[in-house]
Amino acid sequence: MRSRHLGTALLLLSLSACDGTLRSSDEDAAGAPSVDAASSTSDSPVAPGDDAFMSSSPDAFIAPLGDCTMGTPLMAPIAGCMPSVMASTGDPAEDCVRRINQFRCECQHLPPLQRWREGEACADQMAQYDSEGRGPHAGFRDGICGGGYGQNECPGWGSVPQTISGCLQQMWDEGPGEPFSEHGHYLNMTNDRFSRVACGFYTTPGGDVWAVQNFQ
Repeated sequence: MRSRHLGTALLLLSLSACDGTLRSSDEDAAGAPSVDAASSTSDSPVAPGDDAFMSSSPDAFIAPLGDCTMGTPLMAPIAGCMPSVMASTGDPAEDCVRRINQFRCECQHLPPLQRWREGEACADQMAQYDSEGRGPHAGFRDGICGGGYGQNECPGWGSVPQTISGCLQQMWDEGPGEPFSEHGHYLNMTNDRFSRVACGFYTTPGGDVWAVQNFQ
C-alpha cells in the first residue's frame, strides 16, 4: 500500500493559512462559505486512544473493532465518491467523526480514526478564537491549546449540519496531490500517522458556524 503520510518539509509549508475557493451548494453566491487551506505542523505518530469507532448506521461500513470491512485499502480514493449523509446522533462532534470515517472507509477502504474526546474543548476554543477576526487556523498557529498535529477548518458556514455534510465533502473532494495548499484537507483526513480527530464548533453572534477538525 502506498504511504499517504506527508513529509516533514511539506507539512511545514502548510503553516500559513489562506482562504479557499470551494463553495457550498447550500448557500447563494453572495454568502457562500469556503473551505480554508489546511494546516499541519508535525508528522510524529501518536498512540491511539482507547475507544474504537463504531457506527450504528449500516451505511458506515465500520466494524465493531474499528476496521473498515470494505477490503484492502486503496491506493487512491474512488473517483466521485459522495456517501449519503448518515442520520445525526444528536452529538455534532460524534457526527463529524463518523462522517470523516465514512469517507475514509467507503471512498478509500481506510480504517477509522478514533474520536479524540479530550481534544474537543480545545477544538471548540480554536473555532471561536478564529471567528473573532483572527481568521482560519489562527488558534492552531498561535498554539492557544493542544490542537494536535494537523487541522482542517470550515469558516463561516450556515449551520453545523452543513459543515458535516458539505464542508467535509469538499475537503475529501480535493483528493491526493500537490501542492499542499490545494489538497491539504484530504491529506490530513487520510494521513496514516494520525490516529484520532477532535471536532469543534462555534456559532458567532451573527449565526455563522466555524468548525474545526484537529488531528493527532
